[in-house]
Amino acid sequence: MLIRQAIQKIKAFHRGNGATNPLTTRDQLLFGDADQELTGIIVTQWASMNVIEEAVEKGANLVISHEALFWNHGDHREWLDNTPNSVYKEKVKRLENYGIVVWRDHDFIHSGMPDEKGGWRDGIFYGLARQLGWDSYVIGDTTKYRLFDLPQTTAEEIASHIINSLDLRGAKIIGFPETVVKRVCIPHHNLGDAKDDIIMMERDHVDLMLAMELIDFTLSEYVRDAAEFDQSRAIVTVGHFNTEEYGMKYLAEILASKMLPDVKVTFAKTGDMYHYAFRAGKSTSVQLN
Repeated sequence: MLIRQAIQKIKAFHRGNGATNPLTTRDQLLFGDADQELTGIIVTQWASMNVIEEAVEKGANLVISHEALFWNHGDHREWLDNTPNSVYKEKVKRLENYGIVVWRDHDFIHSGMPDEKGGWRDGIFYGLARQLGWDSYVIGDTTKYRLFDLPQTTAEEIASHIINSLDLRGAKIIGFPETVVKRVCIPHHNLGDAKDDIIMMERDHVDLMLAMELIDFTLSEYVRDAAEFDQSRAIVTVGHFNTEEYGMKYLAEILASKMLPDVKVTFAKTGDMYHYAFRAGKSTSVQLN
């Protein structure tokens, strides 16, 4: 089977097939010659150099990545060709030497993957819920897997559960770690304007946001103020890639069991990109006059 044929077969298994615009979708062939025989597949969150090296070790020549290969939306390469950029040059050199093909599966997997019961689910967040053991707690739009009513717990216990379940080095909490939590939401990208998220937290009694991106204003400020008013509000964040990675693990399982059972398929963890440094003690106010 050619790599191109395998990609078409994978697309056809997603709900977005036929609805995802082939001209505007992010799910493009990002690198390599797809008209070669498929030798194996690596599925990953992001095609880092460690993942590419793992593909070579396992004899796989197709890497399916959820995120961009060259660090920008749409994977435009002209600006990198014209810079020039040494990291870009080295990555291209290795990809060419290894004969690796990279195809992005972003819009398709978010559009819907079949679950074990025959329904359609956002494959990324369904895979995350399965890994966390939260799939039976989903409420609201059950195709999205973004809102959960959990047994009563705390923000710190949720952070600990996520760290252990996703094999991470740590997590950040805004609000108080002891905040009592029941309703959890995974919001959309939090890159600035958070009016909709703030309104939703209040309206729908959301206790905790499991935020992928997080910046130090808008939603973060609101949650900190709410916590200091003794309201049950908190944020736990472990980063975007760490949150979505196990959705790609679910894709790898489906590929191996249903889509391409005769092809060697491996899930390769991109791994936690964060390292944490700590200091002892609490911050204190300093009187200056």
